[in-house]
Amino acid sequence: MSGPLVCVVDDDDAVRLSMGLLIETLGLPVRCFPTALDVLADGDALERVHCLVLDVRMPGLSGVGLQERLGKLGRVVPIIFVSAHGDVPMVARAMREGAFDFLQKPFNEQVLLDRVLEAVQLAARRRQESAWLANVQSRLDSLTARERDVMEGMVGGRLNKQIAEDLGISMKTVEQHRSRVMEKLQVDSLAELVRIVVRSCRQED
Repeated sequence: MSGPLVCVVDDDDAVRLSMGLLIETLGLPVRCFPTALDVLADGDALERVHCLVLDVRMPGLSGVGLQERLGKLGRVVPIIFVSAHGDVPMVARAMREGAFDFLQKPFNEQVLLDRVLEAVQLAARRRQESAWLANVQSRLDSLTARERDVMEGMVGGRLNKQIAEDLGISMKTVEQHRSRVMEKLQVDSLAELVRIVVRSCRQED
């Protein structure tokens, strides 16, 4: 089964089951784990997970520990902590590390559902942006060094004559490189070229 996945991690069997059943009412696939280490051992879950609902205190690796481990692995996943033991320093640490939210038990079921849905939507947007950026980067990487020089002149608003003078090449050569740049980047106008180059630079930052 493909598509966005929500993972629930809690060492309490009853809590884990009830949260899983609750989240399934959103129509989303849910996978439940008794420990943080079990999540890390499930490669498919790590690839598909769009939201993690984590208990904080668990045997072995804690919820915050899992958050840190995922960060080191480069896995940016919206995490909702649900715990009866959340003190201020713990909450602050989790939020500083990028947690999506921190809910205290007993929690309002509708609040949890709303936050899970928001987290899944955020993860989907991030994945779309990442896929778009990878696609654009592959196109940029296909440019030769000279084509990139010409592209930079185009994006900088330089005329063909000015680019030719800057690079010490003929106008005809600039026009040829310009045509290949537009073809390789799959754009139909200078405005579109500028938009994707500027957007890709912002995403990388």
